[in-house]
Amino acid sequence: AIAGPVLTTSLVLELGPTNLLILSALFLGISIYCIDRLSDIQQNVFKLHRMPSGLSGTAPGIPMYGSIIAAFRLVVKSRYLTGICLLVFLFTTLATFLYFEQAHIISESFSEPSKRTAVFAGMDIAVNTLTIIVQVFLTGRIIKRIGLGRTLALIPFLVGVGFLSLGISPLLPVIIIVQVARRAGNYSIMRPAREMLFTVLGNEEKYKAKNFIDTAIYRGGDAVSAWIYSGFSAIGLGLTGIALVAVPLSALWALISYKLGIDREKIAGNLNN
Repeated sequence: AIAGPVLTTSLVLELGPTNLLILSALFLGISIYCIDRLSDIQQNVFKLHRMPSGLSGTAPGIPMYGSIIAAFRLVVKSRYLTGICLLVFLFTTLATFLYFEQAHIISESFSEPSKRTAVFAGMDIAVNTLTIIVQVFLTGRIIKRIGLGRTLALIPFLVGVGFLSLGISPLLPVIIIVQVARRAGNYSIMRPAREMLFTVLGNEEKYKAKNFIDTAIYRGGDAVSAWIYSGFSAIGLGLTGIALVAVPLSALWALISYKLGIDREKIAGNLNN
């Protein structure tokens, strides 16, 4: 995660972003080869450690079965899972808003594509370095100290402060600081805390509902939020206006996140009892 953007910043000004695509294609080809080999290794492991017949889908390699809409039914029937859907939707919405704000500000600040690429790579270096440091030294301590609910609400609160700062001053240094802080905070704190919400659920919810949330809700949120942003722009709402609209959405995201953390602790307590 750190080596990739370091390599990009080292080569982009000399080679240009177009030529870097050839290197990217090479790395993707190597990744495809690794995936193919891992698939073969996995199948061999299953053959060596074949499970007895009659076991449920909880055993490795044994399918759980169910209809194609089973995950949707699980989400609709559970207030807890619906809350996670709202959390993920608001996360993707606000992340998309920040992405477009970033695109506008950086495109106005740099005319050369190679310099833009270098800026993005530099941001990635900062994000990934911060993520490693926070995950190793702080994430576990934060959750133990303030609880899961407050931990989940921490990044939405910071994102709200970031949007407020952008609304007041939509400048390049501000968007860089906000984006680096948001992405590093998401990878190191928000994402691990969000995954903890599923640890108190059964296998159906863990593997079916979670898959639905991580694909349909997450990617659907990306698409819908892009349309919303375009709609705001079409009615004449500028960067400052859109940033200020995002502040109450961040507050709602923080509230839902906090409530889910509390609900998760209650479910965990009931399971232990």
